[in-house]
Amino acid sequence: MTAGIVIRDAHFPGRAPIEAYGNGGFRFADMSHRGSLLCLPSGVYGWEPADPAALTPADFTRLIAEADSVEILLVGTGRNLRPLPAALRAALKEVRISADPMSTGAAVRTYNVLLAEDRAVAAALIAVD
Repeated sequence: MTAGIVIRDAHFPGRAPIEAYGNGGFRFADMSHRGSLLCLPSGVYGWEPADPAALTPADFTRLIAEADSVEILLVGTGRNLRPLPAALRAALKEVRISADPMSTGAAVRTYNVLLAEDRAVAAALIAVD
């Protein structure tokens, strides 16, 4: 008996620089992903926050579970910088993660530099067209 097609959450098991972004997605590790990404020490995950304009602590459950491995979180908020909601900032501060919101392009560039320096960095990147 065969199980048929098994759909799994998008996940790349490792850290990888972002090679390109735009057109609603990202390229990394010679692959492409349509949609937003959460880049953590444990890997790169497909990430779809409930409302990209109003991020909540629930959108960062996976990150908070890995808080011991992360010092800096770069939040790519789309084409333009948007401040992080107070509740999200408080939840991240509670687990000792410093969060820096910026445009997605700036977050990708900064993530790649910090990753190359082997820093304890994570990135939450909202896809842009």
